[in-house]
Amino acid sequence: MDADFDDTHNPELQAHERTYHAFNVLLRWCMVLLGATITALTVWFATPGGFFGGLFTGIVLFALGYWFVIRKEEHQPLNVWEEGR
Repeated sequence: MDADFDDTHNPELQAHERTYHAFNVLLRWCMVLLGATITALTVWFATPGGFFGGLFTGIVLFALGYWFVIRKEEHQPLNVWEEGR
């Protein structure tokens, strides 16, 4: 590939980057919500923890999932070559 090739201002490429970023964030939200829901329901129905134990576990897992999985990706710049990515 040519070293002088610069296609960063191509509108189709920018639209693709935005779509990919939105899909990636949506997928992360789904993973966290599904994990928190399955864990909360398991604690609620399959252990003596009951409803409040499941609720507490689900809230804690959701908060940890947001903190470690979603938070950083939502604020990432679209340009993958930008400093700090």
